[in-house]
Amino acid sequence: MEGIRIGFALCGSFCTFAKALEQIENLVKLKFEVIPIMSENAYYTDTRFGDAEDFRNRIETICGRGVMTGLTQAEPIGPKKLLDILLIEPCTGNTLGKLANGITDTTVTLAAKAHLRNGRPLLIAVSTNDALGAAAKNIGQLMNYKNVFFVPMGQDDYINKPNSIVADFSLTANAVEAALKGQQLQPVIL
Repeated sequence: MEGIRIGFALCGSFCTFAKALEQIENLVKLKFEVIPIMSENAYYTDTRFGDAEDFRNRIETICGRGVMTGLTQAEPIGPKKLLDILLIEPCTGNTLGKLANGITDTTVTLAAKAHLRNGRPLLIAVSTNDALGAAAKNIGQLMNYKNVFFVPMGQDDYINKPNSIVADFSLTANAVEAALKGQQLQPVIL
């Protein structure tokens, strides 16, 4: 996919960062130009899953460029048409709610708003413990939005976390290719 510019935005579902990094590497290997974007929480927060600085450094090394964070860095995505597609992986329940309701107060949500104004695809990889609870209405609402697509997803632990859904990150490249054609990779629910 040489010449295709993909914004790869990470939100604070820290337990999925290792899988997200694998997908960043995969997209780079597939010759996408990957522009990394991180929410403020993802950019600055150290967790039991790793140090924020380590994740940032690894992402910047893989992509060969700095991570975009902050509203002033995200705003030009729209007017300058910086991206062909924007992928939010992982996308938290908080970000889903903000996207569904037009709230653009983080780097990732402003990047999405700025990108969508150009009629280009937004691809969402859900990762939230309340996808079949409070976040369900937001997922349903976003599924009806023009140019919004989803990486296929399913319950990750239906016994201990019955409302939790995580996208199948291994389907990211296929979902990107489908979204670039204006199609939803099927089945959406695994």
